[in-house]
Amino acid sequence: MPNITLISTVHKEIGKCNADELCEIIERISPEVIFLEALEKTYSDYEESLFSSFGIFHKKLEISAIQKYGFNTSFKYIPVLDNGLSDSFEKKYNIVCEKKELQILIDNFDSLAAEHGFKFLNSVESIKLHDEMRMLEERLLSESEINKVANEDIDTYENSMIRNIYSYCKTSKFNTAIFMCGVAHRKSIIEKIEKFKAQEEIDLSWIIFGE
Repeated sequence: MPNITLISTVHKEIGKCNADELCEIIERISPEVIFLEALEKTYSDYEESLFSSFGIFHKKLEISAIQKYGFNTSFKYIPVLDNGLSDSFEKKYNIVCEKKELQILIDNFDSLAAEHGFKFLNSVESIKLHDEMRMLEERLLSESEINKVANEDIDTYENSMIRNIYSYCKTSKFNTAIFMCGVAHRKSIIEKIEKFKAQEEIDLSWIIFGE
């Protein structure tokens, strides 16, 4: 049975959340397949050429980490997004981030991530702090239409990633993989994995990094 380890990440380097630290985690797992919350165009042929020819690393933290991993190991890279985040999500984010109360929570989260790295991102504490942020967002936006649409769009966004992973697994053989996804999705992705395990015909062994 293939096993897939979910690793929560951030997309830009912040303190101990950096490409070297993430590469060390990837090396310990030694995946044959790497699923990433990214669009196919996120790592273009041109950017791949810049790295292979001139050693210029990608600006996205996770891709930079897998570039480092690829120095000594061959693997299959699979971006799993069909579409990026919707305009409704961007509008919601812009509205709530203007609020001082939420910015304080975000700054605290970023400080802990910088100090403790991926150990913090993949912890129960991380989920609790994100729950605090989500609850504050709900209070700030209440029953607004933009909040409802944005939440529906995020649900679709997350479901499509897991659906694409299962689709790949139905046609490809491997033993070990990882799925790197932004930490803001950690709780809901874990919940969705359980739902997919119950309804999909193919058996996958999911491992939640940090648990």
